[in-house]
Amino acid sequence: MTDLGPLIPRNREAHPDAYFPDYKTSVARSPNLPLLSMESGPSEETGPTFGHSAIGALDNNLILNWTKGAAPAVGERILMHGRVLDENARPVPNTLVEIWQANAGGRYRHKKDSYLAPLDPNFGGCGRTLTDENGYYQFLTIRPGAYPWPNRGNDWRPMHIHISVYGHSFGQRLITQMYFEGDPLIPLCPIAATIRNRSQLDRLVAPLDMAHSRPLDYLAYKFDIVLRGRRQTMFENKIEGM
Repeated sequence: MTDLGPLIPRNREAHPDAYFPDYKTSVARSPNLPLLSMESGPSEETGPTFGHSAIGALDNNLILNWTKGAAPAVGERILMHGRVLDENARPVPNTLVEIWQANAGGRYRHKKDSYLAPLDPNFGGCGRTLTDENGYYQFLTIRPGAYPWPNRGNDWRPMHIHISVYGHSFGQRLITQMYFEGDPLIPLCPIAATIRNRSQLDRLVAPLDMAHSRPLDYLAYKFDIVLRGRRQTMFENKIEGM
């Protein structure tokens, strides 16, 4: 194996506090003891693995993949695209990227989602793809709607798409989410507010990319995912990453 050099560690102070009272569920979920940083072992590094052949032709097209092309999903069509990079801006090829999201009305296809917005029968809300040799990925989807959540009296989640990135096994999974440029709900969201440094929060905000938009069809948003190091994307489930 090629020696890629020492790990550029994450800045722990750049990550949200686990205990954040304005985000109510963090109170019960936050640890009471100091966190431990542990090296990954064989179980995280060697398996189980995912099958590359399991990726279907429409898996990265959320507009058509739920109905297998029979009817398109309803909403503002967008292209979400970017690259998966390491800390030295090198592409990370052949990486599994998964997304899941609410529909155009702000409702998830989940039995516990009781928001009043209707379900779209032609939108499943999830997709996956593999990065190419240049680390590039893309999804054709619907811009998700904002939605209220029972946190305080009148809290709303900004429009966002959840993202999961896998390494060589399911144990090497990192989770984040992408917001949209110009959304006025971002500075009002208690979850976004857990990232106290605005420059770090901005790494989760995808800018509008007119160069890759298609006239009379869709707008594009560019979101690069940096796995670790000084310009890392903020992740939900790992302090140090892998």
